[in-house]
Amino acid sequence: MNNYEVLYILSDKQDQEARTALIEKFKNLVAPYGEVSVNEWGTRKLEYAIQTKMSGKHLTGYYVLMKFVAPPELPAEIERQMRISDDVIRFMIERV
Repeated sequence: MNNYEVLYILSDKQDQEARTALIEKFKNLVAPYGEVSVNEWGTRKLEYAIQTKMSGKHLTGYYVLMKFVAPPELPAEIERQMRISDDVIRFMIERV
């Protein structure tokens, strides 16, 4: 088991319910492996505009930091789930 951190940016064009559901979805992916800490940083201005196919141009995003303990193969599954979600603008997974 390794310690990981995931920082991801969600689209701010979605409502609070959808955002909360997406955060819970990612939290529930890692919850069976141990304790999960989710720190919502809130809406912040992006350093540069990010263009996405589905939702257009983003100037701000909703930042979330998630810390967890998991086996080495789980970050690949989290990455897969984040890539197929249209509401995740950017993400970064780091082993701590």
